[in-house]
Amino acid sequence: MQVDVLLGLQWGDEGKGKIVDVFCPKYDLIARFQGGPNAGHTLEFDNKKFVLNTIPSGIFNEGTLNLIGGGVVIDPIILKRELDNLRTSGFDPVGKGTLVLARKAHLILPTHQLLDAASESKMGAGKIGSTLKGIGPTYMDKTGRNGLRVGDTTLPDFQERYEKLKAKHLEILSHYGEIPDFSEKEAAFMDAIDFIKTIPHVDAEHLVNNYLKEGKRVLAEGAQGTLLDIDFGSYPFVTSSNTTTAGACTGLGIAPNKIGAVYGIFKAYATRVGGGPFPTELDDETGEKLRQVGHEFGATTGRSRRTGWIDIPALKYAIMLNGVTELIMMKADVLDTFEKINVCTHYKHNGETIDYMPYEIITNQAEPVLEEIAGWNQDITGIRSKDEIPTALKNYIAYLEKALEVPIKYLSVGPDRVQTIEL
Repeated sequence: MQVDVLLGLQWGDEGKGKIVDVFCPKYDLIARFQGGPNAGHTLEFDNKKFVLNTIPSGIFNEGTLNLIGGGVVIDPIILKRELDNLRTSGFDPVGKGTLVLARKAHLILPTHQLLDAASESKMGAGKIGSTLKGIGPTYMDKTGRNGLRVGDTTLPDFQERYEKLKAKHLEILSHYGEIPDFSEKEAAFMDAIDFIKTIPHVDAEHLVNNYLKEGKRVLAEGAQGTLLDIDFGSYPFVTSSNTTTAGACTGLGIAPNKIGAVYGIFKAYATRVGGGPFPTELDDETGEKLRQVGHEFGATTGRSRRTGWIDIPALKYAIMLNGVTELIMMKADVLDTFEKINVCTHYKHNGETIDYMPYEIITNQAEPVLEEIAGWNQDITGIRSKDEIPTALKNYIAYLEKALEVPIKYLSVGPDRVQTIEL
C-alpha cells in the first residue's frame, strides 16, 4: 500500500478539512504531517460547525485512527482546548482511542509565543503576518537542536529541560524590552502537559509504515498551502514548514516511493492571509464581494482574507511541486452570482509576458494577464450530482483541466460534507 496525500495548492484556506472528512471513511489512518495550530480546518455536518487547529480532520469517523505526526508542532494548551470542546459536543477521541501523538512532534512553549510577538512587532511595516502562535520560533528551536518534544514529557528530567529552554528564551526576550507576565499561561501549559500524557504517544514512522505493510489505507493531511512552503513559497512571506508532498515524507517518516495519489485542493478563486505577493488580488468591490459571499475570514484568527481571481501560473507551479494526480475545486458556489469570471493565464513581469512564478515577485510585482469567462449566474448549492451542474460551470471546469493538465475529480458547492460532488 501507499500513502495518499491531500494538500492545498494556494495560500491555505482551500477547504482541506472538509475533504478529509468526506474521504476518511475510505481510510484506516489520517495523519497530519506538518504545521501547527495556525491551521483552521473547518468541517460542517448535521447543522454543526467545527474548527480543528491541530487534530486531524478524520476525527469524526470512529473507524479511523488519527495521528498528529512528527512534523507538526503542538501547543498543548490549544490541543487540550480542542479536545475539551469536542467532548462537550459529544465527541471524545481520547476516550475512544482514535487519537495518537508522535513522540517526535515538537512542543510550543509559552515563551515561543512571546518570541513570535516580539519578533513580529520589531519588523513593523515589513512584518510577515504571523498568527503569533509561536510556530516559527518552535521550528527554529527544532532546527537549532534544542527543542522539546512530546516524548520528552514522560522523561524524569522534563522540568529541567523545560527550564533550560525557557531561560534561553528569556535571555533573547530581554533584548526586546520588558518581558510580559506569562505565569498564568505557564500554569495552563503545565496542566496541558499532564493532559497530553493521557493520549497515547507513538513512534509515528513505525506506525505509518506498519499500516502500509498490513495493507491498510493511509491519508496524509497537510496544513496551510503550497505557496506558503518554507522552501518554495513566496519567501519570506511563508510558513515555517514544508507544506508540499515532500513534507509528508519528512513529517511522517515515509519514503518517497510510498506516496500514492496526491489530491490537490484549490478554490475556484484565490485568497491569501497576511503579507506577501498576490498577483490577482482584487482591492475593489469585486474583491469585497468575494470576501463577504465566501465568508473569507480566518477560521483561527478571524482576520480578513485578501481575495482575487484564480491564478493558473501559481496553480501549475504547485501541481508540479507536489506531483498532483487529482484536483478538487472548492467554493464554486461563491461565484454563483458572477456573470463574468476572470482567470489569470500569464504574468507581465520586468517587461516580459511569462507563464510561471518568477523568483523576484516581492519588490517587482507581477501584473496578471486576465482572460474573461462566462459565469453560470445561478445557485448551485442544492445540486447533488454532476448531471445537475450548469453548462457554464462545466465549461469553467473543462477550461481549468485543459490549462492545468490534471483532472478535477471533485467539486464542492457548499460547506457541508453532503455538498461534495464526484465528477
